[in-house]
Amino acid sequence: MNYFLDVILPIPLQKAFTYHITEAEAQFLKTGMRVAVPFGKSKIYTALAFKIHNNAPTAYDAKTIHQILDEAPVITELQLKHWQWIASYYICSLGEVMRAAMPNAFIIESETILVKNESAEVSEADLKDDEFLIYEALQYQSSLKIEDVISILDKKRILPVVNRLVEKGVLQLQEELYEKYKPKLVRYVKLHTSHKSEEKLQELLEILSRAPKQREVILSLFTLEASEQKPIKVSDLSERSGASSAIIKALIDKSIIEEYYIQTDRVQFEGEGDEQTKHLSDAQTKALDGIKTAFDTKPVTLLHGVTSSGKTEIYVKLIEEQLKLGKQVLYLLPEIALTTQLVQRLQDYFGEKVAVFHSRYSSNERVEVWHNLKNNLEKAQLVIGARSSLLLPFSNLGLIIVDEEHEQSYKQFDPAPRYHARDAAVVLANIHKAKTLLGSATPSLESYFNTSQGKYGFVELKTRFNNVLMPDIELVDLADKYKRKRMKGHFSDRLIEEMTETLDEGFQIILFQNRRGFSPIVECTTCGNSPQCLNCDVSLTYHQYRDQLRCHYCGYHTVTPKTCQACGNATLDTKGFGTEQIEEEVKVLFPERKVARMDLDTTRGKHGFEKIINKFEQREIDILVGTQMLTKGLDFRHVKLVGIMNADNLLNFPDFRAHERSYQLMTQVSGRAGRTDIRGKVLIQTYNPHHNILQQVSTNAYKEMFAEQMNDRYNFKYPPIYRLIKITLKHKDYNRVNLAADWYAKSLRQVFKTNVLGPEFPPISRIRNLFNKNILIKIPQNQSLSKTKEAILKIDNSFNAVKDFRSVRVILNVDNY
Repeated sequence: MNYFLDVILPIPLQKAFTYHITEAEAQFLKTGMRVAVPFGKSKIYTALAFKIHNNAPTAYDAKTIHQILDEAPVITELQLKHWQWIASYYICSLGEVMRAAMPNAFIIESETILVKNESAEVSEADLKDDEFLIYEALQYQSSLKIEDVISILDKKRILPVVNRLVEKGVLQLQEELYEKYKPKLVRYVKLHTSHKSEEKLQELLEILSRAPKQREVILSLFTLEASEQKPIKVSDLSERSGASSAIIKALIDKSIIEEYYIQTDRVQFEGEGDEQTKHLSDAQTKALDGIKTAFDTKPVTLLHGVTSSGKTEIYVKLIEEQLKLGKQVLYLLPEIALTTQLVQRLQDYFGEKVAVFHSRYSSNERVEVWHNLKNNLEKAQLVIGARSSLLLPFSNLGLIIVDEEHEQSYKQFDPAPRYHARDAAVVLANIHKAKTLLGSATPSLESYFNTSQGKYGFVELKTRFNNVLMPDIELVDLADKYKRKRMKGHFSDRLIEEMTETLDEGFQIILFQNRRGFSPIVECTTCGNSPQCLNCDVSLTYHQYRDQLRCHYCGYHTVTPKTCQACGNATLDTKGFGTEQIEEEVKVLFPERKVARMDLDTTRGKHGFEKIINKFEQREIDILVGTQMLTKGLDFRHVKLVGIMNADNLLNFPDFRAHERSYQLMTQVSGRAGRTDIRGKVLIQTYNPHHNILQQVSTNAYKEMFAEQMNDRYNFKYPPIYRLIKITLKHKDYNRVNLAADWYAKSLRQVFKTNVLGPEFPPISRIRNLFNKNILIKIPQNQSLSKTKEAILKIDNSFNAVKDFRSVRVILNVDNY
C-alpha cells in the first residue's frame, strides 16, 4: 500500500502539496512535525506535515520527502485550527499564516553552495575575467555561497556567470540545508578531577609558583568553588582573578582546568518576582466583580475605563486567578514601546512566569519562547506581546487580555495574513474555551456596538484611580493667534506660558505631533517646485539631523539640495512641521532644559524605547516630543502638561474613521497628563476650535461621539453596520492597472450590484514604482460572508486566468479598517 503526506509549504499555494512517504515514515509522522521537502526544480523547503493518506495526487507524480526534522510536532492541533480560521476568514493561504507564525529559525531553507569540480580539466585562458575571479577564489576555499560570489564580483546579477561556469564543468552546485536556531551555550570551568584532593592541590600550587598569574587563577577558582555551590562561568573567574582569557586557556590546555558548556535561555529574568499585588479601590473592585459576572454568560467582555483609572491592576487580579488554576494568559499590546513599562510591573508580581514576544526579539529568542510555551513550562505562563504573539502554540489558555483594543496597530497590513489581532484573539479564546477581556479608555465603535447589541459583556470604570481629577482641556485657536501675532514658531503664547509654569514647578511636559522628520515639504519660493520621491507620488520629508530628504513610504533618500532643481535659485523653504522641528524650537525657547524626541527615527534599536522611557521616568528629560508612540497607555507620574501641536491634520484625513481615530488619539494623549494628585492640563492647538470632535474631546463625551459617528455609519453604510472588503490592484504600468481594475470591478458588480465602490486611485496612487487602484465591497448584515468570499475567489481565479492580467498583483484585505 502506498502512503502519501499532504504538507503546508511556507509559500502562498492555494492547497496542500502531496509527497510520497514509506510505511515506516507514515507510522512515525504526526500532524505538525516539520519535514524537508523538494519543491520546484531545485529548492528545498521546510514544510509542516498536515495529513497522511493513501490517495496519490492526480495532476502530478508525488516526489519523496528529504528528511523528517522533528521527533515531536512543533505546532499544536488547536493552533492549526486557529491558523485555518485565519486563512479562510482573511482569504490567504495556510502557508502564509505558517510563514507569519513560525520563527524564522524553524523554517530551514536551502542555500546554494558552489564547489569546484575536481575531475574537470580547466584551461584558465578560456575563462572570462569574472569567471576567473570565482575560479581563483575556489582555489583557496573549498566552497562558496551565493552571497560570497556577489561580494567577489561586486554585482547583483551573478547567475549568468555561475551558469556559464557550470556549463563549462568548472563548478558543481549543491543545495545545503542548515538549521538556523543555535542554542545559547555558556562556558563554565572547574578544577580537573585529578587535582581535587588537598595533596594534589598543594603539589599543583608548588609547580605553579613560577607562574604567579596562573597560580592566582587556581586559588580564585578554589575559593569560588568553596563559597558558591554553583557552576563557575569563565567570565566570573577572569573577573575575580584579574587574569586574561589567554591565561585561563593555557591552564585548560595543560588539563589543570576543565571547561564545559551549559545551554541557557537568551531572555533571563533578574529580580525577586514575589511582590504582592496592590489592593483595589472600591471602583476597581466593583469593575472586577462586574467582569467576572459578565464572563458567566458572555465569553467576551469590554472594559471601558477612563485613562489612569487603574485598568492594569484589574488585569493583574484576573491574571493571578488564571495562574493559580495553572492556565496560560495572553496579554496583547498594540505597541512594543508599551511592553517595556508593563513587563517590569508584571515581573514584580509574577516573576519568572512572564515571557515577552515581539518583532524586536531575535529569531533565537523567539524559538525559546515558542518551546517554553508549547511545553507549558513555568517560564511562559503569562505571555506579553504585540499582535504576532497570537500565533504562538498555547497549550492551556485561560484568558486573553487585549489592552487598548481600539488601536489600529492590531491590524496587519502587509504581508499576508492581513489579520486583526483583536478579532483573531476572540476566535483563539473560543477555540481554547477561554475568556477574552477587551480594555480601552476609547473603545472602537465595533466593540462598543457589539456591547449595545448584547454580544459582549460591558463594564464601565468612570473615575481615575485615587479619585484624581480628569485633566483640564483647553482649545487654542491658531487662526486668532496668528492674526494677533502671538505665535513663536509653532508655539502659541498660551502654550509657552503653561510650559514655563509647569517647568518652574518641577513637572514634565509631553508635546505631541503626528509627523516625524523636520518638515514634510521643501518648496522653492521662486518657482513653487518641491522635490518628489522617484518611486512614489509623495513629496520628500526633510530630516535635518541627517541633512537628508527621505520618503516615508519606500525609504528612498537623498542629500538635501542647496538650490532648486527646477529654476536653480537658492530659495528653498520648508512647509509644515514634524517632531524634529518642534524639538529644535523647544531647545531655542527653553535652552537650559533637557529635551528628547521619541519617534521611529530615535527608537530603531532593540532597546531604543526602553532608554528614552527610562530616562523620562527618572526625570532626566524635562520635555518629550513624540509621535503617536507616546499616546498609548504609558504611565508617567510627573507629567502635568500635554500639548497637541496641531489637531487639524488628524481630523482632515481622507478616511471614514478619521473622526473616531482623532477622538481616540487626542483622548489617549491627554490621558498622559496629571496621573497623580495634581490636576493635569492639556492644550490643543487648532484652526477649528468649534469642531464637534474637539468639543467632545474637551468634555470627555465618548457616548455623544459614538452616537454621532454611528449615525454617519448608518447613513453611509460603513462598519460596524456593513462589513468591508478592500481589493487593491498593483502594477508598474498605469494603463494595465486601469484595465485590470475596470475588469475586476465589472465582474464584481454583476454579483454585488451597487455594493461595489470604485475602482479609484488612493490619495497616493504610486508607491515603490507600483500604481495602486482600490475597489471596496460593502457587505450588508444579512449577506453571508463565506458565500461573498467564495464569489470573490471565483472572480479572482478567472482574473488570474487572463494572460494580460497575470502580472497584476491583487491584494484582498478583509476588514481593512
